[in-house]
Amino acid sequence: MGALNVLYALLAVVVGVLGALALYWILNKLVEMLPAKQEEAVKPFAFLLPALAVITVFLVYPAIMTIINSLRSDDSTEWVGAKNFVRIFTNAPFLSALVNNLLWIIIVPATVVALGLLVAVLADRLSPTKEKVAKSVIFMPMAISMVGASTIWKFIYAYKPAGTDQIGLLNAIVVGFGGQPQTWLQYQTLKFNTLLLMIVYIWTQVGYSMVLLSAAIKGVPEETVEAGRIDGASEVAIFFRIIVPQAWPTVITVFITVLIGVMKVFDIVYVMTNGNYDTDVIGNAFFNALYSEADAGKASAIVLVLMVAILPIMVYQVRQFRAQEANR
Repeated sequence: MGALNVLYALLAVVVGVLGALALYWILNKLVEMLPAKQEEAVKPFAFLLPALAVITVFLVYPAIMTIINSLRSDDSTEWVGAKNFVRIFTNAPFLSALVNNLLWIIIVPATVVALGLLVAVLADRLSPTKEKVAKSVIFMPMAISMVGASTIWKFIYAYKPAGTDQIGLLNAIVVGFGGQPQTWLQYQTLKFNTLLLMIVYIWTQVGYSMVLLSAAIKGVPEETVEAGRIDGASEVAIFFRIIVPQAWPTVITVFITVLIGVMKVFDIVYVMTNGNYDTDVIGNAFFNALYSEADAGKASAIVLVLMVAILPIMVYQVRQFRAQEANR
């Protein structure tokens, strides 16, 4: 069975590559049949056609259907107008999920960037061999899926009643120092359990932040740093007034990328709490509305709220990218 799956995978790759080559060959031949002037005008659009078709089928069409379904009933059989939006914005659990998402937005991206900068600076001070080892270890969680990372941390936060063996690392440490085991993921005071979930996301993303920011820091001209030292600037001043401003475009890119990921976070919450104990977020609320409640109208309304929230950030990211390209 394993060999058969490998064969299917190889066949899919070969057919996919050959199919793409054949498609572009046919498009090219069709365009070449046109007069020379028309050929030059049409050829770019002909080669963009497959990509535009994929975007239309997998992005534009689903987005339009989501908007339509958000105005329909739970089984999408009749129009209900804005009723679904009224339902979610007058629903206390959904409003709590919005608050949790806001906390994720405020805390996680800034923390990831700050820790990424710190680790990048400290690692760059090591010898080349030690730097590679340190960066490899820190980047390793990035290779783990969010579900895998959540499972690992769920064991770390695991709780067993007092007097029994603690399989959770955190409670084992607490008990080892004479304390009582805690139900960490149920501790709702000051959103403490939500903060514990954020740690999982931060743990997986610091390596990504470190790699990009380290490359940006290494790209700062040494002449500007030496000029700062000659002028008597301290290392802290050099870092914040010379290095960070020149690496700022990369800082913004990392921040926005993490921010978009945080806004649609789902896996961690679903695996660790499924939104219970006041830890729900928009992504998990959508999943439960669609699959647990079988309410397509409510689920579509929730997704539309998320789309509207993410859209301005994506527009800003595109503009930022264009500005960086224009300055090169």
